Amino acid sequence: MPNFTIGDTDFLLDGSPHRVLSGALHYFRVHPDQWRESIRKARLMGLNAIETYVPWNEHSPTRGEFRTAGQLDLARFLDLVHAEGMHAIVRPGPYICAEWHDGGLPSWLVADEAIVLRSHDEAYLAAVGEYLDEVYAIVRPRQVQLGGPVILVQIENEYGAYGADEDYLRRLTELSREHGIDVPLTTVDQPFDEMLENGSLDGLHRTGSFGSRVGERLATLRRHQPTGPLMCSEFWCGWFDSWGEIHHTTSAEDAARELDELLAAGASVNVYMFHGGTNFAFTGGANDKGTYRPIATSYDYDAPLAEDGTPTEKFWRFREVISKYAPVPDEVPAERADAPELDVLLDRSASLWSVPIFESQPFDRLPVAAEFGSIRGFMRYSTQIEHGGLLAFGEVRDRAQVFVDGAFVGTLDRELHERVLPLPEDARGELTVLVENLGGVNYGPRLGEAKGLIAPATLDGVPLTEWSAAPILLDDLAPVRTALAAGLAAGPGAGSQRRGAPLSGPVFASGTFEVASSADLQLELTGWTKGVVWVNGVNLGRYWSRGPQRTLYVPAPVVRAGENELLIFESLGAVSASARFVAHPELGQTEA
Repeated sequence: MPNFTIGDTDFLLDGSPHRVLSGALHYFRVHPDQWRESIRKARLMGLNAIETYVPWNEHSPTRGEFRTAGQLDLARFLDLVHAEGMHAIVRPGPYICAEWHDGGLPSWLVADEAIVLRSHDEAYLAAVGEYLDEVYAIVRPRQVQLGGPVILVQIENEYGAYGADEDYLRRLTELSREHGIDVPLTTVDQPFDEMLENGSLDGLHRTGSFGSRVGERLATLRRHQPTGPLMCSEFWCGWFDSWGEIHHTTSAEDAARELDELLAAGASVNVYMFHGGTNFAFTGGANDKGTYRPIATSYDYDAPLAEDGTPTEKFWRFREVISKYAPVPDEVPAERADAPELDVLLDRSASLWSVPIFESQPFDRLPVAAEFGSIRGFMRYSTQIEHGGLLAFGEVRDRAQVFVDGAFVGTLDRELHERVLPLPEDARGELTVLVENLGGVNYGPRLGEAKGLIAPATLDGVPLTEWSAAPILLDDLAPVRTALAAGLAAGPGAGSQRRGAPLSGPVFASGTFEVASSADLQLELTGWTKGVVWVNGVNLGRYWSRGPQRTLYVPAPVVRAGENELLIFESLGAVSASARFVAHPELGQTEA
């Protein structure tokens, strides 16, 4: 069987020097029926390995559970990498960052205030041990020395930017070895002295994360990793997008030049990202460095493969660079073809409040989302008020729409640091607040913070203590479809829709469309404001008129020949109950 080790100057495959040419492809961000094609395209660019994180929170939404079906079938993904003749790098965390909800940590874990995250705290490590039991049961038999593809496993993730707990890193290392992980173990940190010092241990192979100033970064890394191969295990060739910002792009020419310098220095590389994919459903994270910034649905990353899996200019420039240092196949992938264009009328609608997808419970305080389990998406709070005045909360996490007796009053947006709203003087009756969790912070000290309305709640300075609250349950769409089919007229915008009629939210709307065969689609929602989209029951993620992205990607395996269902939850309103599928993605304005 093959053997992969670390030598004095190089990675060694069966004793011979081997350069790792890897690309990041997160199985949980790409439809499983498209994994094989993306992996093949990585090989066609000249790569010899695929790297992936493992998102603990997706696999284990409740403690003791480890889901591996469909998009979470890590074993199948690694087997496809192997079938393509490539190696694999696995990064199980347990913290992954990845612009992913709560950095990949489960809600049930972060909700326990007694647990000290990312530390040698025994309660935390006990949970980590349960997780690694499951992950390594998949990874262990797929190591290269056992005939599989896995050549490297990473311990934690950029830990030097967070802490300096050697006992924690040592215990993660011990757990990996105890579970039969015999391939080399690595760490990654940005190439700053303090981060490289705090984020690793002697005996773990230090690697760097950077996308520019290659010579300087490698020199810093070499000071901390004096022997063995140099590796940039996150070569940032693009960047992620946040709602309300520009669509980030980087020069293909500049990125190719930096890659060339990296490979000319003899270093190994993992291109981050090779194929970024999509933050489907409510999986995207957020950053908060004084201002909360939620991550957009598209994780295109301006990568060599675009969100829809087609090659970009970077693909061709990187392929040209790699060909100077390693064999590159003659075969090339096809360029993007136009997606089908068609209009869709959403001819049924139903008010959110008319659909039985929440069951409120009474509280004498403001509950947070974690009290209802692993809740993402939306929550509903309500209380009775006798008059108007200044409504105030301790904090809103992350966006709240306020209604009095069903009439919309205003919005509180965490990103704008809003937490107070004046209610009309004659306001009385039921005060309802629809709160959207826009993504758990994935980096830094606010990791794992509570979501929902944060106490205290006051009206003109007087505490509001009697509340009812419930999550909006959107995993099962059957009640929504029943309400839509019945054409319920229980609020503004509900019932059967006239062609071109506006919609007033919060409202569900649905319609059907037909295509001749399964194909990638690009959904444009001009005139809609903010909400969530499902096609044939698959949650494609959020849209938001603030951008940057103007289209949502619909993977071909989600679409079927013949009739298809488009279902939208619009939280504010749409000028017309119609949508359009367009020929090309539109991810928004760039710096250029």
